[in-house]
Amino acid sequence: MAPRIKKAERRPSVSYLTDTLPSVLPPIFEQAQNTTANHRKNIVQLFKVQRTCAEVTEETEKGIRLVGERAFNALFISMINRVLPVKKGVAVADRVVKFVASYVAYTTEQDTTEEEDGDSMSQRFVAKLVRHLLAGTEAKDNSVRFRVTLMLASLINGLGEIDDDQYVALRQGLLDRARDKESAVRVQAALGLAKLQAGENIDDLEEGEESIAEVILDLLRHDSAAEVRRAALYNLPRTKDILPVILTRTRDIDPVLRRTVYHGSLGSASLPDARVLTIAQREEAVRNGLGDREPSVRKAAAGMIAGWFDQAECDLLQFLNRFDVVSSEVAEEALLSLFVTRPETLESIDFPDEWWIKLSPEKAFLARVFAEHCLSLKDESRLEDAMPVVTALAFRIQDQYNELVSVAGNNEDPQEKAFIVGELLRLVLTFDYADETGRRKMFAMSREMIAMPDLPEALIPRCLDVLQKISTSERDLIRLIVDVVTELREGDGDVEDPESTGRSSAVGAARPVPEEQNAAVIDLRCLNICIGLLERVNTPLQENSVFHGLLPDLIIPAVRTKTEPALRDQGLVCLGLCCMIDEKMASQSFGLFIQQLTAADDELKVKVVQIIFDLFMVHDIPTLLAGIIEPHRIVELVRHMVLQDAPVVQAAAIEGVAKLMLTGMIEDAAVLQTLVMLYFSPDTADNQPLRQCLTYFLPVYCYSSSANQARMLSIFSDTLMHVSTFAEDFEGSPDLLPLAQMGLMMVDWIDPEKAVYVGAQHLSADDSGSHNDHGLHLDLAIELLKLLLTETARDIRKAVTGYFSKLSLPEEGQADAWKTKAAFTLAQSVKNKRPLSEAAPRKALDKFQATLLKQYPELEGYDEDTFRAEGDENEATAELWGFIDDV
Repeated sequence: MAPRIKKAERRPSVSYLTDTLPSVLPPIFEQAQNTTANHRKNIVQLFKVQRTCAEVTEETEKGIRLVGERAFNALFISMINRVLPVKKGVAVADRVVKFVASYVAYTTEQDTTEEEDGDSMSQRFVAKLVRHLLAGTEAKDNSVRFRVTLMLASLINGLGEIDDDQYVALRQGLLDRARDKESAVRVQAALGLAKLQAGENIDDLEEGEESIAEVILDLLRHDSAAEVRRAALYNLPRTKDILPVILTRTRDIDPVLRRTVYHGSLGSASLPDARVLTIAQREEAVRNGLGDREPSVRKAAAGMIAGWFDQAECDLLQFLNRFDVVSSEVAEEALLSLFVTRPETLESIDFPDEWWIKLSPEKAFLARVFAEHCLSLKDESRLEDAMPVVTALAFRIQDQYNELVSVAGNNEDPQEKAFIVGELLRLVLTFDYADETGRRKMFAMSREMIAMPDLPEALIPRCLDVLQKISTSERDLIRLIVDVVTELREGDGDVEDPESTGRSSAVGAARPVPEEQNAAVIDLRCLNICIGLLERVNTPLQENSVFHGLLPDLIIPAVRTKTEPALRDQGLVCLGLCCMIDEKMASQSFGLFIQQLTAADDELKVKVVQIIFDLFMVHDIPTLLAGIIEPHRIVELVRHMVLQDAPVVQAAAIEGVAKLMLTGMIEDAAVLQTLVMLYFSPDTADNQPLRQCLTYFLPVYCYSSSANQARMLSIFSDTLMHVSTFAEDFEGSPDLLPLAQMGLMMVDWIDPEKAVYVGAQHLSADDSGSHNDHGLHLDLAIELLKLLLTETARDIRKAVTGYFSKLSLPEEGQADAWKTKAAFTLAQSVKNKRPLSEAAPRKALDKFQATLLKQYPELEGYDEDTFRAEGDENEATAELWGFIDDV
């Protein structure tokens, strides 16, 4: 049998490019856009087509022309061009982008045959595609810029090795799109840059040129769009240098981003050991997370804390070592969060006898928090089973205190020992003192400790808390403390100079000090004890004559001293606390506190301001002011305190005024206007305590009653005119809000739909069940229209017209018919007498007038002459027309 001869395979001709290729490529893309399930099959088929096209060449005098490749590339790009104008969110276009990215990766992997110059089919194809897409990054159409940036970011991982020129062009194109005006484009640019980051060599950058990492960090810190900041966060490495920037995002305005920081960036998967963060950074993360207003963020933060516990091998003491419990502000919150998320941890806690032998700050802290948590859960049985009896614990406290004294005597740092003693004293507050032996031991020990002149100041309140719990009455407690103070002042012996170690440290090696200074130190200690006592009792001083001796002997001399500022300051605080529980003493001493508003330094002024406002809250104001100033001049006094130069004093005064106004003790509109002006003034931008107080107070004050909203309405026009001058006084200040925004905030505060209580002056027998004065924004509309008639400033008129769309006008049956006519008349008068020159304000006024006609059908028959004639009988109508005629 003769052998069969294999036919040579025929190379495709140029006709394949014109006849077959146009009918093969479009169906592939059409299938790819419908579902991703067929992408793999179509990628293989498309690669075969590309291979076939690559075989079609032409020989010319200059060499071989790759006509097949060019035809394939041109038709491929033509298919892509149909997708580029499609807006974001269209699924068919997204599938095509994914298909293209997958194909680029596949053809780069498959085409390993290199030509003589090292240039391959895939490299030529990819280079052509990238050049085309980069050209589209400058397109005017937002959708085109989005699609090309999305496609570039998607195919980067599949490019393989690219030459330097292509890398530079791609990098620059994405850097430009990172500053695009469209946030969706910036998102894709951030994703693409993150993929390029690994190939960047910092040494190759020119001087002053930003690295990709710096650009992404800048997007995370400063981009206005939350989705861009999220994209940047997702693609940042968790390096030690970048973690501080990531931590700042725990205060981001976007809750999703805040949650992502805790769940992703700071989670155990991304951060295997939390100790790469400093203690301060850990505390910041816990404080911001557990204090977040969003439940989802708090939950993510709790998950992060649980992850730290796992990293500590589920050992509570190792977990607490992640914090500096001695000075930590959030270690307790973190531990309580762990008790909630890992309840089995609480179940496993036990305190055997050996636990108490060698106490560390973490051990004492854990025992105290555990006891307080059990008490909050009303789980007294668990607490009783876990803790030793009172008597045993009293001996432990005595031992720890002896160690504290020993450490201080050896000039060692006593802070840790003082903390342990303090935690144990807080722990015993959770105990039941039914055991008389334990009660007596604890009482005697606490009494002995507070009488020691070298007891650290931080432990004075702790001893007082124990004595208060054990004492049978406030009178017994006062008698006890008076005895302690008397002993201290009459006792002998040197004490340490507080300047040598600071007030709050334990006594070190004693050294002789002058007798007067020694007496001042003792008196300062006694005043601190008296302050702690007065903060814990409410019994009037008339019922505790035993305390009266301390006033002329200790407190008054301290207030009058001129040589010991610290003594004077504490004396004033002590006197203020005495006045809080004794109205007669308060009225006698009030003039002294007023005097200190001008005589004292800023630190003392803060305390004086707090005392004054506390006395206003507790006692009858006319009684306090009798013989000093007229009661009606309290507003002047309040404004004087609010307008203090020192920021800390001003912030304390603002807090006091806010309390008085929220309780209705001050209802003056001038004071309210002062607060609003301070809130908007750039001068107070750096005074965060003041700003935070007013940020809370102003909306709460207004929403709490319609009467308060009416008061805000009464100052609206005048305040708006005042804040409009800020543009001249603070020109160029970054802290100056736009006039439109300031006015909108006031409009919102007056919104009747947000009021929760209606003032008495707005109630009638028929509407006693209503919850707000629905006509407030109609009243505001009249004020706004009057402003348009009287004001000529362009910025004010433009801002005012922008408020009309934010008004919550009352329903037809709730509106005052006269007010609707007045508003309509004023709107028409603005058009006739003071027409608006710009299109947008005119449109806003027309829309508001149309709203009036639609919402209040009675205005359809409105006649100006008839309404004017009503002025003969209606004084309000006559005043309205008089106002209009005077314009």
